[in-house]
Amino acid sequence: MNDKYNFLELAKERYSVRKFVDKPVEKEVLDVILQAGHVAPTGCNMQPQRILVINTPTSIEKLRKCTKCHFNASTALLVCYEKDDCWTRKYDGQTSGVIDASIVTDHMMLQAASLGVGTTWVMHFNPQLMREEFNIPQNIEPVALLVMGYPSPDATPYPQHSAFKPAENLIFYDKF
Repeated sequence: MNDKYNFLELAKERYSVRKFVDKPVEKEVLDVILQAGHVAPTGCNMQPQRILVINTPTSIEKLRKCTKCHFNASTALLVCYEKDDCWTRKYDGQTSGVIDASIVTDHMMLQAASLGVGTTWVMHFNPQLMREEFNIPQNIEPVALLVMGYPSPDATPYPQHSAFKPAENLIFYDKF
């Protein structure tokens, strides 16, 4: 098997960073991370993702009102989706919005890791307060908060980071 990009190693090594140094993520680095989100696959390539960059002192203060899980990061990306731009499954009306936003978040999270930027995917935030603080319209749905920065030298993974259930309990062929 050609492991040209060594993706599996990157996926294994990446962990949720909860302690950052006091250094902003440079615009050039942030632009590469955002590009990974821009090219992420979405349902029928409808690209409903909307990403709010939170990286000024004023916006970081607003963020801290919305979640305790900011970990004093210098930058955060609020990943949302535009409700009217989602693909909809005709059988049950399910939209792709949450899935699309999650794929976009994952792409940016892994791109950040490849650049030495630590991240934590945060779902523990108050979406209504986010709407109020950041003037988010009702047709935009917040899904994930990706806090990021450069990991502190003493940052460590959560103790259960590398504890995995046996694959045979999670992966099934042909039937459950």
